[in-house]
Amino acid sequence: MDTFISNSPEETFALGRRWAAELRPGWIVGLIGDLGTGKTQLVKGIAAGLGIPGTVTSPTFALHREHDNGSLPLTHIDLYRLESQQEIVGAGLEHYLTTPDGVTAAEWFERWLGGDWQPGQALPESARPGAGHVLRLVIFSEEGETKRKITYEDFGH
Repeated sequence: MDTFISNSPEETFALGRRWAAELRPGWIVGLIGDLGTGKTQLVKGIAAGLGIPGTVTSPTFALHREHDNGSLPLTHIDLYRLESQQEIVGAGLEHYLTTPDGVTAAEWFERWLGGDWQPGQALPESARPGAGHVLRLVIFSEEGETKRKITYEDFGH
């Protein structure tokens, strides 16, 4: 597991932009953290790094938005309004969270992992990325008014 300390929204954006260079089709970026910890800011950086023009906002009510106008297709998902894996599957989002064609960035990813899952535990079988896919699990912690600890780990290959 790696750790990045961000001292501002701009640094979180820049981290996302750097990560965009590593991403390949089939990657899932699962984002976990409280409101206001930088999840959407990181996705905005990823989108910018992929060359996606325009404003990227969290799709809280739409559940997901697809951006096909960059170097890779990016699907931005917000699971905040869904309570369980069953609801996520029922909303038709499972493919994006296990075997995406492009890149998926999913906010509130803990909803997909299940209510009992805690950082440091093994991923539930149902939440593991499919063969040939990678999950970058990212956990945001508030360390101060603008300071964030961002820990992340990659699963799959």
